[in-house]
Amino acid sequence: MVVDRAQIDIKPGEEDAFVASVRWAAADVLPQAQGYRSVRLYRGIESPSRFLMLVEWDSLEDHERFRDTSELVGSWLERLRGYVAGPPEVGHFELLES
Repeated sequence: MVVDRAQIDIKPGEEDAFVASVRWAAADVLPQAQGYRSVRLYRGIESPSRFLMLVEWDSLEDHERFRDTSELVGSWLERLRGYVAGPPEVGHFELLES
């Protein structure tokens, strides 16, 4: 399993609309992607316009396929792009055995 982590700053006043769009995408778009597992969204306490989004994928290849070649990514980005204040900070992580 791979986690795609994105820290996203949202334009002030657009936070609720952004959350609604993520919920829409999590229900309607992402489940259609091969290897998608789940999405979790966290809101900053000190900075309420900052969000942390964690999207779980079966593999890095599944996420790259979604991001680079899927027709679904257009729907995902179109819905979220208008709320974003700047480029998100992104990265991939994998669970280490304990």
